[in-house]
Amino acid sequence: MSSLAKPRPRLLLVDDDPLIIDTLSSLLAEDFEIVKAGNRADAIALLRTSQQLAQLALIDLGLPPQRNYPDEGFALISELLALDPDCKIIVFSGRDEESYARQARTLGALEFLVKPVQLSTLRQALWHALQSRDKARAHHKDTALSRIIGESPAIAKTKTLLQGLAQSRFPVLIEGESGVGKEMVAQALHELSTAASKVPQSFIALNCAAISPGLIESTLFGHVRGAFTGAQSAQAGYFEEAGEGTLFLDEIGELPLELQPKLLRALENGEYQRVGETRSHRVRARILAATNRNLQREVQAGRFRADLFHRLSVLRVRIPPLRDTGNDRALLLEHYLQYYSAQMNTQPFRLSPEAMRSWLAYDFPGNVRELRNIVIRMLTRYAGQIVGEAALKEELESDQDTAPEEQISTTSTATLPSLKELPVGQPEISALEGGLSLPAILRQIERDYIAAALQKSRGNMSLAAKLLGINRSTLYNRIETLERNGASFGNNTEGPAPGGN
Repeated sequence: MSSLAKPRPRLLLVDDDPLIIDTLSSLLAEDFEIVKAGNRADAIALLRTSQQLAQLALIDLGLPPQRNYPDEGFALISELLALDPDCKIIVFSGRDEESYARQARTLGALEFLVKPVQLSTLRQALWHALQSRDKARAHHKDTALSRIIGESPAIAKTKTLLQGLAQSRFPVLIEGESGVGKEMVAQALHELSTAASKVPQSFIALNCAAISPGLIESTLFGHVRGAFTGAQSAQAGYFEEAGEGTLFLDEIGELPLELQPKLLRALENGEYQRVGETRSHRVRARILAATNRNLQREVQAGRFRADLFHRLSVLRVRIPPLRDTGNDRALLLEHYLQYYSAQMNTQPFRLSPEAMRSWLAYDFPGNVRELRNIVIRMLTRYAGQIVGEAALKEELESDQDTAPEEQISTTSTATLPSLKELPVGQPEISALEGGLSLPAILRQIERDYIAAALQKSRGNMSLAAKLLGINRSTLYNRIETLERNGASFGNNTEGPAPGGN
């Protein structure tokens, strides 16, 4: 059993009487982490600048500047639930009026207690509220939309749009910057689409940037035995494996131009052929695609077919970058703090008020992926501590994509070795009769070029990606794919960012 104490639930106390606040704080401090405020404005400001919301709230209705009226307390109930719909609120009032109790419950308060109240009764009410909250979260925590963290208008609009698109079978193009969570949105669409049928369906994902261009066609459509060197047996493609579920084509902008007509034919005619076969198969899966590129500009530049773009973008979802989602940065901080501190068996850190303001003001150019990585890194350094503004800024600056100007100007213009200069290993020989394994040779060449770029950039992933002419997320994806196939890059990489896209 862990020697670490279980984190205490956070309780917000709001009352204009300092004696009541101090007394309750002292009596409840053993079981709850107490947050105190004397009026509505201070309570909301305190939560907005904190890295954690309160699970419970115990509030008086008669608050300044109108102590003799319940208006401020009623307004506070609404604001707390707008900030966190899961917060459980107990009203603790000196006015024993049925109309007040009824209005408080109508606004969302769980219970109405009248002062004075026995400590045992108050404790029982608080624990009942906490259990009610935990049950509600357990019921909703694994739904598709609940995994998209955020309550800003931009995220709320996205969730509403996803619900509207769920039952359509038309293709959906998911657009957004790297790191905003496009695959999570695709999974949410898949789950919403299949929820009504109550029949589990496959979700098959292919990252078009992380697979060798020579293998994409057979991966998508499958192949018959002998279709190419190394095809020792027939194999189903992703279209077939997806069945009536969802086929998600991530980084669709990276799909080679020569393969785009075949994908277009599958989408327009609902048919495809395995490589080396003349018989057609029916497309049954719903197609979702995602990109961090501006595909309309790619069409204008001749790098993407206009007809395929229009076929993929019958329906479109634009995922907002983190800089446009306001205080969702605080919700994501709390989410990842709780998740990774539990995984790492450690106490979460806390941000000072000044650090929290810096956190909320930071743009997070790498979006949710960057935010998550910063939380993980800070947990390894500051577990159980209060992190100040200076320490936080060091962490934020260390996650910037770009190196100093001098380094970029000298390194980004460097050239990579020619193909014959690379130390390509002996090509793998197929154990079966059939000669050289082309996929293995291509993986080896790709591995050596990436290793050369990493060496020249001294492990800086952004500079290595510039040298290779690809974006950083594509480089991460290709490294992950190569490592899954046995390649090793030693200590040359800064480590691919897990998840998120």
